[in-house]
Amino acid sequence: MKKYQGVIFDLDGVICHTDSFHYQAWKVLADRMGIYFDEIINNRQRGVSRMESLEVLLERYEGPPLSNEEKINLATEKNEVYKNLLMTMDESYLSESVSRTLHQLRENGVKLAIGSSSKNAETILERIGLSGFFDAISDGNNIQHSKPHPQVFDLAAEYISLPASKCLVIEDARAGIEAAIAGGFDSVGMGDAADDERATYSIKEFAEILQIVL
Repeated sequence: MKKYQGVIFDLDGVICHTDSFHYQAWKVLADRMGIYFDEIINNRQRGVSRMESLEVLLERYEGPPLSNEEKINLATEKNEVYKNLLMTMDESYLSESVSRTLHQLRENGVKLAIGSSSKNAETILERIGLSGFFDAISDGNNIQHSKPHPQVFDLAAEYISLPASKCLVIEDARAGIEAAIAGGFDSVGMGDAADDERATYSIKEFAEILQIVL
């Protein structure tokens, strides 16, 4: 029997890349508010919730204090820009390597789930041609605690009826690796998380997941 019967994937930066859209949307908001914002700051927002990302942006904010309602409105404003940008996505945003790897895992009976802090996971998957492909989706719409809390992965494992010990988490953010550890999951670090020593495995190419799981 395989060591891992289920694989839980982060979405942004793992299945596809929407980082540039997040950056553009936050930059629109930052410019309107007169806040300095660059790609280095944007990178700190990866893997965490929308409201936590807003707090990162507001670290350089010098205006009057903002109420919680005003902050929610700002996060909503950013998300509307982001959602409009997502509409430019199509199946070209899903690489052949990722598609082939996902289908090979599926063909070998591995359960596949999404574990993402994004509230736009369904939209992204639809745009890239993966609507209905995954056995379960756990995302920002059904969690109360964002990464590095393990809730998003805990729920994904629950949805595919597997214990954490039988699931492997694929992440590109350090907050995601931390969340996997907190939930008792083995993890694969790729992209920015490839050099995170806390990850169980480190990969450079998405297809290397097959060597670990199969």
